[in-house]
Amino acid sequence: MITEPSKEPIPVGGSQAPLVLTLGNWNFYFLVKFALLWQGLIGFHSFENLLLAVFILLPVRQSALRYGKQVLTVLAASLLFYYDSWLPSIDRLLSQMALITKFDTVYLSELAERMSMMTIVSSLLIGWLLYAIVSIRVRIGLLVMLSLMSLVGWEQYNGTLNLGAPIMPVAAVNTSNPPPEKSNKTNLNTVLQAFFETESTRRVSFPTLGSKDIPFDLIFIHVCSLSWDDVKAVELDSHPLWKRFDFLFTRFNTGTSYSGPAAIRIHRANCGQTNNAGLYKPVSEQCYLMRNLELSGFETQLAMNHDGHFDDFLKLIQEQHFNVKPQSLLGETVVQQAFDNAPIYDDLSVLTHWLDKRDKALSPRVALYYNTVSLHDGNRLTGRKMNLDSIQSYKIRLTSLLDNIESFLEKYERTGRRAVVAVVPEHGAAIQSEQMQMAGMREIPSSRVTLVPVGIKVIGGGVQRQGSQFIIEADTSYLALSQIVANMLANSPYIGSDFIPADYVRDLPITPFVAQSESSTVMKYNDRYFWRQGSEEWGEYR
Repeated sequence: MITEPSKEPIPVGGSQAPLVLTLGNWNFYFLVKFALLWQGLIGFHSFENLLLAVFILLPVRQSALRYGKQVLTVLAASLLFYYDSWLPSIDRLLSQMALITKFDTVYLSELAERMSMMTIVSSLLIGWLLYAIVSIRVRIGLLVMLSLMSLVGWEQYNGTLNLGAPIMPVAAVNTSNPPPEKSNKTNLNTVLQAFFETESTRRVSFPTLGSKDIPFDLIFIHVCSLSWDDVKAVELDSHPLWKRFDFLFTRFNTGTSYSGPAAIRIHRANCGQTNNAGLYKPVSEQCYLMRNLELSGFETQLAMNHDGHFDDFLKLIQEQHFNVKPQSLLGETVVQQAFDNAPIYDDLSVLTHWLDKRDKALSPRVALYYNTVSLHDGNRLTGRKMNLDSIQSYKIRLTSLLDNIESFLEKYERTGRRAVVAVVPEHGAAIQSEQMQMAGMREIPSSRVTLVPVGIKVIGGGVQRQGSQFIIEADTSYLALSQIVANMLANSPYIGSDFIPADYVRDLPITPFVAQSESSTVMKYNDRYFWRQGSEEWGEYR
């Protein structure tokens, strides 16, 4: 029998002083977990939690052993709470410590403030008071143990508790038709494997351009930390830039929630989506975007509004068959300080500087990759608004970026040159918290983080778009971007005075939603999103 400290103890050990089987105040620990599980705010590994409760109940006579047991209990309970949470795995956290140590104290303080929300603290205090009152008359420990054993039985029969609604069985890899019957023990590994097998066969090829082909530039503006969810959260979905684009993707999936993998994915845009581990393995030369543009007749160039040192970002993109030096930032205007206290330069200033050099260049065709971190989490504005944290300043920074891109398009058009400009975010900023992730955290690559606003604009040459903006609402990814580029190289939009966007999206590659980080996978199946952390079972993402 399980008793509380206030109840009559159960003697253990014959004629010696009685020992008490009790969870004591650890009851509150388990009650808090039950409440969080009920609200879907954490997962729950029932067998491990039952083992912890049994360990707490073990009677110990010697004071030294009791002290040691208390230390072990606190350590085990802390690790288990972390394990039950939606936070990154401990292995993942340890692997990122070298980068975390580079964060400045201001950003670390901001992160700590997000994690220690007053609502959570006040809820725990109220909960403790209720527990103290109820435990006087109710055998809480008995209820906790019965609940834990019931949850273990439920989990053994129905699958994991931490992943929500039952999963549909995998009857076929065709995700458009639901399978005939339900099963909450079937995972989605077969669907995921089939997806990557299909993607491994897909390619987009660029034609080789000749002297008779009308020359134009290609400009890829790769934006860190911008998703549709972020845009709507700060009410900038009606900004004029979105209407300026000739093509606008509403369900473009970046496939990742971090900058390094995003940079690799866009630079391998000519091939289908690989899994996260495959990003760091050699692939066919046909996959590399900038290399294939070079073979098609473009001079490839690189510019950024940062120095690219953090996490060896510059080295990473240069390894993608794109070993060119970035444009110098000497003399550019510093407008922000990054989360590691590095300078971030004004986007319009950097792009205008590149345009000035472009006007003097002899190359008939230039392909520019421009990377901006103006929206990165942890950035601080310079000047009077430097005291705003990165979430508070996000709308200001996004407004500035969108205005700057629009101004750059206007500047380019005034030069009389021709260019196709693609704005492609890396991933979202996650400025709004989700049920399973706090604001700013992107370890789980949910659709709110990886569905980004991608726009393509044809400018210069006196060409006018015929008809309204073409909105692409299908599930797409980088392969669709490469296909539009290939179509424009094969059939220039600058032939004649008008171009029809619909001519360039016929047979556009559709890519079902799959997104990955190093430790998590999110997949859309039958219009629902499912999630898996590491090698655990699949379940519905909320």
